[in-house]
Amino acid sequence: MVEQEEREVKPHREEIEVVNLGIGRERKEVKVGTCMSSNIRDELVTLLRDYQEIFAWSYQDMPGLSLDIVQHKLPLNPECSPVKQKYLRRMKPEMSLKIKVEVKKQFDAGFLAVARYPEWVANIMPVPKKDGKVRMCMYYRDLNRASPKDNFLLPHIDVLIDNMASFALFSFMDGFSGYN
Repeated sequence: MVEQEEREVKPHREEIEVVNLGIGRERKEVKVGTCMSSNIRDELVTLLRDYQEIFAWSYQDMPGLSLDIVQHKLPLNPECSPVKQKYLRRMKPEMSLKIKVEVKKQFDAGFLAVARYPEWVANIMPVPKKDGKVRMCMYYRDLNRASPKDNFLLPHIDVLIDNMASFALFSFMDGFSGYN
């Protein structure tokens, strides 16, 4: 048992291949594992090509939902008062330009709207991507403190892995999906 405890367990790293599902110059890239057999890989790529219209490739592909259908509300502890983060984080000029481009894209797609007199205000946390673009994140630490804690936590990773043991293929595009 001591030898087993001391042994270093490294995560499995499967080689992946980038496949372009787009036509001509249009880039619609997905990553596909290379450990599967070539006929299963070809079937998977064909399936993805046949149903590529169900994936969102840009902000314009993700129209907003009508509030008549769905509206999301966060449960908050009533004793917590709203927090407006007062200081604006200083950014390098090139990062500010990337943020401006990203915000404009999200405004044009209808993801963002101007809020007048909000109760909660959180700062932007830009995270640089490998391709040079910026992922827009928010600093929600204050809001997280005001949220009630969930008694039913997510399962441990070893339980998730054990549950996947009977499947041959996995998709991590929308959470877990297994295929026999």
